[in-house]
Amino acid sequence: MTTLLLIVTATLTALIAGLFYAYSCSVVLGLGKLSDTEYLKSMQSINREILNPVFFMSFMGTAFLLPISTFIYRGQHPVFLLLLLATLAYLLGVFAVTMFGNVPLNDQLDKFDMANSTAQKIKEMRDTFENRWNFLNNIRTIFSVITIVLTVCACIWNKVD
Repeated sequence: MTTLLLIVTATLTALIAGLFYAYSCSVVLGLGKLSDTEYLKSMQSINREILNPVFFMSFMGTAFLLPISTFIYRGQHPVFLLLLLATLAYLLGVFAVTMFGNVPLNDQLDKFDMANSTAQKIKEMRDTFENRWNFLNNIRTIFSVITIVLTVCACIWNKVD
């Protein structure tokens, strides 16, 4: 059962890493080509639609299963250490960055009323949002990739033992 738990943990970790990676290397690049109004409307729509059970299963599931896996493997030094580092990378570099960086920006954008804003205010909102959001997403991408690499290493090391 512990091996199955580790495989499920690695799978959820890979799914969330893939999501952030896809955003970094394609979605934000495509959105960046849109006009200010199109960009903001698109991001508002994406930020609303991502709040769904499939996303939460991988995002929250990883935050839940990594610490549990770490705890379960606490007596197995190399696997434990790899999972501990993976857990810290995820909780600090992905989960915390999302909750304290991206989510507040998303909330700010969600409240922005484009219908009653001037072109200048729309441009200012995009300038405030886009670069910061992309920077934070790149941090999440890097740390989620680090997390999956460490988790895969734990899976491999676990199999070797």
